[in-house]
Amino acid sequence: MKSFDTLWSELSQKFSQREEGSGTVAAVDAGIHEIGKKILEEAGEVWLAGEYESDEALAKEISQLIYRIQTLMLARGLKPADIYRYL
Repeated sequence: MKSFDTLWSELSQKFSQREEGSGTVAAVDAGIHEIGKKILEEAGEVWLAGEYESDEALAKEISQLIYRIQTLMLARGLKPADIYRYL
Protein backbone atom coordinates (compact mmCIF):
# COMPACT_ATOMS: atom_id res chain seq x y z
CA MET A 1 0.00 0.00 0.00
CA LYS A 2 1.29 3.43 -0.93
CA SER A 3 1.24 6.59 1.10
CA PHE A 4 1.44 10.16 -0.16
CA ASP A 5 5.20 10.07 0.43
CA THR A 6 5.82 6.72 -1.23
CA LEU A 7 3.77 7.78 -4.25
CA TRP A 8 5.77 11.01 -4.36
CA SER A 9 9.04 9.06 -4.31
CA GLU A 10 7.88 6.81 -7.12
CA LEU A 11 6.61 9.64 -9.33
CA SER A 12 9.57 11.94 -8.74
CA GLN A 13 11.96 9.10 -9.61
CA LYS A 14 10.09 8.33 -12.83
CA PHE A 15 10.12 11.99 -13.77
CA SER A 16 13.76 12.66 -12.90
CA GLN A 17 14.88 9.58 -14.82
CA ARG A 18 12.53 10.45 -17.70
CA GLU A 19 11.26 6.87 -17.66
CA GLU A 20 10.28 5.93 -21.20
CA GLY A 21 6.56 5.40 -21.65
CA SER A 22 5.74 6.89 -18.27
CA GLY A 23 2.30 8.46 -17.99
CA THR A 24 3.70 10.69 -15.26
CA VAL A 25 6.41 12.07 -17.55
CA ALA A 26 3.80 12.67 -20.26
CA ALA A 27 1.43 14.35 -17.78
CA VAL A 28 4.11 16.72 -16.48
CA ASP A 29 5.42 17.43 -19.97
CA ALA A 30 1.88 18.38 -21.07
CA GLY A 31 2.24 21.46 -18.89
CA ILE A 32 0.50 23.32 -16.11
CA HIS A 33 -2.62 24.11 -18.13
CA GLU A 34 -3.30 20.47 -18.98
CA ILE A 35 -2.48 19.34 -15.45
CA GLY A 36 -4.87 21.95 -14.09
CA LYS A 37 -7.67 20.71 -16.34
CA LYS A 38 -7.11 17.16 -15.07
CA ILE A 39 -7.15 18.37 -11.46
CA LEU A 40 -10.50 20.10 -12.04
CA GLU A 41 -11.88 16.99 -13.72
CA GLU A 42 -10.75 14.74 -10.86
CA ALA A 43 -12.03 17.16 -8.22
CA GLY A 44 -15.44 17.08 -9.86
CA GLU A 45 -15.38 13.29 -9.89
CA VAL A 46 -14.45 13.28 -6.19
CA TRP A 47 -17.41 15.51 -5.42
CA LEU A 48 -19.82 13.39 -7.47
CA ALA A 49 -18.53 10.17 -5.94
CA GLY A 50 -18.94 11.72 -2.48
CA GLU A 51 -22.55 12.57 -3.28
CA TYR A 52 -23.68 9.48 -5.16
CA GLU A 53 -21.23 6.59 -5.09
CA SER A 54 -19.79 4.01 -2.72
CA ASP A 55 -16.91 4.59 -0.32
CA GLU A 56 -14.74 2.43 -2.58
CA ALA A 57 -15.53 4.58 -5.62
CA LEU A 58 -14.88 7.74 -3.61
CA ALA A 59 -11.53 6.40 -2.38
CA LYS A 60 -10.52 5.61 -5.96
CA GLU A 61 -11.43 9.10 -7.15
CA ILE A 62 -9.52 10.70 -4.26
CA SER A 63 -6.44 8.64 -5.15
CA GLN A 64 -6.62 9.90 -8.74
CA LEU A 65 -6.89 13.50 -7.53
CA ILE A 66 -3.83 13.02 -5.31
CA TYR A 67 -1.92 11.67 -8.32
CA ARG A 68 -2.84 14.73 -10.40
CA ILE A 69 -1.87 17.08 -7.58
CA GLN A 70 1.51 15.40 -7.39
CA THR A 71 2.05 15.86 -11.13
CA LEU A 72 1.43 19.59 -10.59
CA MET A 73 3.93 19.57 -7.74
CA LEU A 74 6.51 17.94 -10.03
CA ALA A 75 5.84 20.46 -12.78
CA ARG A 76 6.33 23.37 -10.39
CA GLY A 77 9.26 21.87 -8.49
CA LEU A 78 7.44 21.62 -5.17
CA LYS A 79 8.22 18.90 -2.64
CA PRO A 80 5.89 17.42 -0.01
CA ALA A 81 7.69 19.44 2.69
CA ASP A 82 6.57 22.60 0.88
CA ILE A 83 2.98 21.49 1.40
CA TYR A 84 3.32 19.96 4.85
CA ARG A 85 4.38 23.24 6.41
CA TYR A 86 0.84 24.53 5.79
CA LEU A 87 -0.98 21.51 7.27
